[in-house]
Amino acid sequence: MRLVLQRVKSASVSAGGSVTGSVGVGLCILIGVTHTDTERDVTALAQKTVNLRIFDDECGKMNKSLLEIGGGVLAVSQFTLYADCARGRRPSYIGAASPEHAKDMYELFIRALEKMKITVGAGIFGAKMVVDIANDGPVTIILDSADL
Repeated sequence: MRLVLQRVKSASVSAGGSVTGSVGVGLCILIGVTHTDTERDVTALAQKTVNLRIFDDECGKMNKSLLEIGGGVLAVSQFTLYADCARGRRPSYIGAASPEHAKDMYELFIRALEKMKITVGAGIFGAKMVVDIANDGPVTIILDSADL
């Protein structure tokens, strides 16, 4: 599982012209799933995400976590995080999980965050979406379960 975390002042996602999810201060997370991802990967990444100290403290130092600031998450599925651009001009997405498996893992990730009392806004799995963010910093972190 691969996550792109973007620290935001606010973020929203729309599908079909309607907003499906939004968040104030917190994270916009793009979520990619590969074939071998399991509940263990989801749990590890959810724990890592909410505890990363990437929010400013009173002195302006990145020293607080999402849990500590009471921030929310905008979760957006994105199979293109597993694009392989090594050959040719058209990316291969062979590393991305099947839609069924990816949707299960995506929904499991959202539920894991909610169990930790994180407010979660979400896109619609598999839909064409527009994501609007006010990136704060900018701070962008990439997490991969293969690295944990």
